[in-house]
Amino acid sequence: MPLTEVAIRNAKPREKAFKLYDSGGLYLEVSPAGGKWWRLKYRLDGKENRLSLGVYPHVGLSKARKRRDEERALLADHIDPSKHRKAQKSAHTLNAANTFEQVTREWFAKFSPSWVPAHAERKMRLLERNVFPQIGNRPIAEITATELLSVLQRIEERGALVMARRALVYSAQVFRYAVRTERAKADPSGALRGALAPVKNEHFAATTEPGHLAPILRMLDGYEGTLTVRCALRLMPLVFVRPGELRKAQWSQIDLDAAEWRYLVTKTNTEHIVPLSKQSVRILRELYPLTGHGLYVFPSARSNTRPMSDNAILAAMRTMGISKDMMTGHGFRAAARTILDEVLGVRVDFIEHQLAHAVRDPNGRAYNRTAFLPERRMMMQDWADYLDKLKSQSAVDKARC
Repeated sequence: MPLTEVAIRNAKPREKAFKLYDSGGLYLEVSPAGGKWWRLKYRLDGKENRLSLGVYPHVGLSKARKRRDEERALLADHIDPSKHRKAQKSAHTLNAANTFEQVTREWFAKFSPSWVPAHAERKMRLLERNVFPQIGNRPIAEITATELLSVLQRIEERGALVMARRALVYSAQVFRYAVRTERAKADPSGALRGALAPVKNEHFAATTEPGHLAPILRMLDGYEGTLTVRCALRLMPLVFVRPGELRKAQWSQIDLDAAEWRYLVTKTNTEHIVPLSKQSVRILRELYPLTGHGLYVFPSARSNTRPMSDNAILAAMRTMGISKDMMTGHGFRAAARTILDEVLGVRVDFIEHQLAHAVRDPNGRAYNRTAFLPERRMMMQDWADYLDKLKSQSAVDKARC
């Protein structure tokens, strides 16, 4: 006969422990000291087992029956409730040891040595000040998109819209690392696309100004993806060619010893020469062991017979939080055109030649491909040195703030 709450309350201890049976293997064990434990007796693979379901009165009759039904549902699927409970406990212990902050610091220690120090410091400082206080001690596997959105919205409420987007990007990198290392099953940040307030264009309108360009350059240096995309991103501002020309660059067109890249400009079908700075040559030599035996400098990830897609570079920039309003591949051409002229004082015709624009002399004749080549070679090295100085100086200024 099934148990009742009255029968349970009235059960008095005896000299020896005894049992009060309910149904479905559920019973209440009463000890000589007066303690009352819920137990479940079950059989699996011909073997009898027992499982504790809690202590009365903390666990009442209705709750004990509910727990019994849950365990019997496992048995129906031929799952041992005792082993299932141990697995859950082990998973909970593992999750508790893998908090968002702990996984973030592990991720940072693994990847930050390859980043520009100032960029790495800024990245961790943003997470420490804006994300850790809210979800740092939460098991990373249990953090939901709603929780993460709440963290980002607090940042937005301060008016720091750009910071909120960066916090999302950096958090997404941590979540993806957690997934790859089997500390989380999914990246909740993926569900937040379009959830943050849009950033007005005026915040990024002056990308041709050095102060606005520097953080973008540091972000490119800190890209964590494939070597091919990383080298393309780092080379892009140094050579400021059209994005399609960079993607389709071929090793046969490049002479690393002469520090030159020669190719046909599609629009005019004329040969163009890009003097390569020491920094550009260094990047290409780093990439050569990986792609140097193929046709393209930046081959597609799917086939060495095709160049990298335009989306590969754009996707990488968006992943780092560089929006289309902040900078595009063509934007580096505009930045070089403006800064070389207004900041470095380079002659405009030198710059126009290097941009492969249709420059003509006073008699209306187009300049040939080698026009001002020595001057352009010096200009490209000065430009590369200036970008290095810009990144370094900006990092120092940030550190002082």
